[in-house]
Amino acid sequence: MEKPPLEQQLHLAAIQGDASNIYDLVMGEKLNVDCPDKENTTPLMFASANAHLDCVEELLGLGADPSARRQTGTTALFLASQCGSLDIVQELLKKNPSVVDLPNYEGATPLIVACQCNHLDVATLLIETGADIQAQMSDGTTALFLAAQNGHCRIIELLYKHEASVNEQRKDKASPLWIACQMGHLDVVKLLLKLGAEVDAAREDGATPLFKATHKGHLEIVQELIKHKANLNLLPIGESALHAAALFGHGKIVKELFESGADPQLKNSYAQTPADLAKDAGYDAIYNYLNNPSSSVI
Repeated sequence: MEKPPLEQQLHLAAIQGDASNIYDLVMGEKLNVDCPDKENTTPLMFASANAHLDCVEELLGLGADPSARRQTGTTALFLASQCGSLDIVQELLKKNPSVVDLPNYEGATPLIVACQCNHLDVATLLIETGADIQAQMSDGTTALFLAAQNGHCRIIELLYKHEASVNEQRKDKASPLWIACQMGHLDVVKLLLKLGAEVDAAREDGATPLFKATHKGHLEIVQELIKHKANLNLLPIGESALHAAALFGHGKIVKELFESGADPQLKNSYAQTPADLAKDAGYDAIYNYLNNPSSSVI
């Protein structure tokens, strides 16, 4: 069987962890140690993405460039951080610490992707090397936002310790608390509120964390937000949290909101009360409860 071209052999050696073949191809065949594939992926990137420390060390020793970037803008450090390969991250930073914040073309840095993937040790090392805590992707997403979205409390604590803001919003004004409420991460919600997250910080459409938690049916999060005095009144979107609970049939949340002081007579932008929405959606038990809470059971 005919062997693939030499450059492809080098890429395969990096993918498969064959450090000795890497040396033979670069030194014996005089291949460019950074020869890229059609997407500008270099052998160092392949080795980093596949967690082959010995290959990374070999390639760096042969002069591989840690600052080389794929068509997407990602570097070997980005790929190693994404995979959580601490030893490889250490080697790449030792070789060239200036790559610590090189982002992909959507603005995601190695720190952002490490936090997204819950690699605490990698995130810690990147921060110690000078990574920008407040770096943002093109849509305004920060490392802390992604940690909140994915339920990573220890990452949030690490970032907060290094002065990351728990109230930094994306360009659409969604906050870390808002996204944690949408995703149903109760522990993250509790942590963010403890760290000073603004309980009523609304997305650009006016939806608050309470409204989103209600919409998604996350009862315990609703209870936590109510404890922190979340707004129960009509929101700029023309609805209240009680409207959302009634519309989507979340009976226990309807009861929680009502007993916490939510007004069942509030009318939305279409002049409908929460009871009207429940009736139209076929949630008769909620409709009956809202009209006669003293005698009705959800």
